[in-house]
Amino acid sequence: MDVEWVAVDWGTTNLRAWLIAGDGEVLATCRSELGMSRLRPEEFEAALMETVEDALRSNGQIPVIVCGMAGAREGWKEAPYSAVPCAPPGLSEAVTPQTRDVRLQTFIIPGLKQLEPADVMRGEETQISGFLAGQPDFEGVICLPGTHTKWVRVSDRTITEFHTHMTGEIFSLLSSQSVLRHSLGGEGWDQDAFIEALETVIEDPTRISSRLFSIRAKALLNNTEDAYLRSELSGYLLGLELGGVGRKWLDQETVLIGDSRLVELYRAGLKILGINAIIVEDKDITLSGLRHAYAELVR
Repeated sequence: MDVEWVAVDWGTTNLRAWLIAGDGEVLATCRSELGMSRLRPEEFEAALMETVEDALRSNGQIPVIVCGMAGAREGWKEAPYSAVPCAPPGLSEAVTPQTRDVRLQTFIIPGLKQLEPADVMRGEETQISGFLAGQPDFEGVICLPGTHTKWVRVSDRTITEFHTHMTGEIFSLLSSQSVLRHSLGGEGWDQDAFIEALETVIEDPTRISSRLFSIRAKALLNNTEDAYLRSELSGYLLGLELGGVGRKWLDQETVLIGDSRLVELYRAGLKILGINAIIVEDKDITLSGLRHAYAELVR
């Protein structure tokens, strides 16, 4: 394969690498379970080589553009956060770890930090860069649902502020490690229960702790189905998140980027608040951001 450069999204649990030709075509996609959490700093180069070595030239360097957790403090080499307000960081802010293999010319893109209220992101900034590469005039809010959902305000191609919500992780903890785990088996779904719970907590968030325990009580007293209770828990937690975010940013155009099932749940919740969010379907939006960074190298 005539690989011109390599794009890498290095997460906590896995990594993805795209081998890209000079004309921009993706020649191959490689995946590995060697995420940041499984590696010591001195092991990152070997993990990368295990994934892409067959594509490297016998001589001459190949640029490798990396985003995500490889730049964390515990990662390959720390890429210090860029402070908002700022444009999504690119190659000019990247760090270059030393490599034993001279064929690697590696750049690690930094994440973002916000001092007040304190917040950080690492990896999502490249997704935002990918979105803005195709929508340079966008003004509004970008929501990236996930385990730690990011809400990001963008103006004039600048990230002005952002907020992280741990809704996904809280759902996981409550459904697997709290007393609620006895009532939330299976993977079923009840959309009506989800919407009702979401509306309830948006209207009155002060009773959330009591409403959460009522999930367990319903299972014990009413034999309520697991699917209903799982959906209710999801609605309570997402309603709590959206109630706070929506009141602050109701007047903003909102874009949702991420897993199709998650973004549909967020869109349904935002609709209750009167926000008609736009879903951006781009499975390779991270790659789009990495392409934008690579363009700085060849410009």
